[in-house]
Amino acid sequence: MNIALIGSGGREHALCHKLFESSIVNKIYCIPGNAGTNSIAKNLNIDFLNFNRLLSVIKLYNIDLVVVGPELPLVKGIVDFLRKNKIKVFGPDKYAAQLEGSKAFMKYLCKKNKIPTAGFKICKNKKDINIFLAQHKMPIVVKADGLASGKGVVICYSKKEVEKFSNEIFLGKFKSSKKLVLEEFLEGEEVSYFLIVDKKRFSFIGSAQDHKRVGENETGPNTGGMGAYSPAPVINKDLEKKIIKNIVEPTLKALRERNHSYTGFLYVGLMIKNNDPYLIEYNVRMGDPECQVILPRLKTDLGKLLKASVENKLNKIKIKWSESKCMSIVLCSKGYPNRQIVNKKIDLRQIKLTNKSFIFHASTKIKNGLFFSNGGRVLNIVVLGNTFLKIRNQIIKIIKIINWKFGFFRKDIGWRVINKR
Repeated sequence: MNIALIGSGGREHALCHKLFESSIVNKIYCIPGNAGTNSIAKNLNIDFLNFNRLLSVIKLYNIDLVVVGPELPLVKGIVDFLRKNKIKVFGPDKYAAQLEGSKAFMKYLCKKNKIPTAGFKICKNKKDINIFLAQHKMPIVVKADGLASGKGVVICYSKKEVEKFSNEIFLGKFKSSKKLVLEEFLEGEEVSYFLIVDKKRFSFIGSAQDHKRVGENETGPNTGGMGAYSPAPVINKDLEKKIIKNIVEPTLKALRERNHSYTGFLYVGLMIKNNDPYLIEYNVRMGDPECQVILPRLKTDLGKLLKASVENKLNKIKIKWSESKCMSIVLCSKGYPNRQIVNKKIDLRQIKLTNKSFIFHASTKIKNGLFFSNGGRVLNIVVLGNTFLKIRNQIIKIIKIINWKFGFFRKDIGWRVINKR
């Protein structure tokens, strides 16, 4: 089977790495890929949002299955386009992708189907905002309606903060958002719960917890994610039953009833309060950096799993897991998530990895056989092991050997689980 993998981040390198191990995968073409995928796949530097150009490349390389990594092409309808052209593709259609593409769509679906979530109001103007503010106490969560690369959510502790961030959204800070969602603030522990879904059923494909804030002790602005660990200890059997019964099943049923059955990865972002789950958000793909800590623990052939999903045969595959724990720490360019240093050489020649340690490239390129940064989140250093504390220490050792003076990282990834020991 020849696979085209759409995307260029750490998630895509992790997917590529796992697909490279598959017994049924022949060739992998990454569109556009990065310096890490370059060593195990063929990178094709084309614009994947140019669907007609993409289609011609898929036909040229005899692609059997297209796997879509990031959310943007899903929200723009890449699955609908490829299916219409008789190409097998892993991911949800444009309608179902609104679960992530529109916070308002997701919230309305929750309200209609009695899915537990924070109280909210869809706001199109300042009058809407004032109505919500008059009825709710601080803090309040402000969310841009559309895609915002993980930077469209702010917890506000004053009316002034709400008005400031809301005004930025209305003025076009995020191109995809002409409206916003105001939410009650839920106190609890955040967790990500992942599924692989076909038209008839779904299977659990891992849990993780990540760290969104740029600074240690959860300070500073939100980012795409500074690190993650898996499995999430907060998930237990009782909680899992509630997640499936109260959140997952009503969502998938609602989409089926609208003739848009969900397929692909589904990321269920939750807040756990008094052992009850509340839906914070849906993502219609694997998380990043959560994917980088889930896939190394997966023992089942990923190629066979994706094929089964596309063919609606998930019931034929039993998913198996390593008993090891896994953690990732993200090495970022200095200045991230604001203005940052780019195009700086990274020397990885001194790094000796084992079968339990990985470096997944996120924002890198190759020039004259050398690695260079592209800014943002540059590398994911990932280790499997028995305890999160030992794993974190090992990751930090690797980062110190890399000794990249243009980067920074959080030294407290996993503090919740490590401090509870």
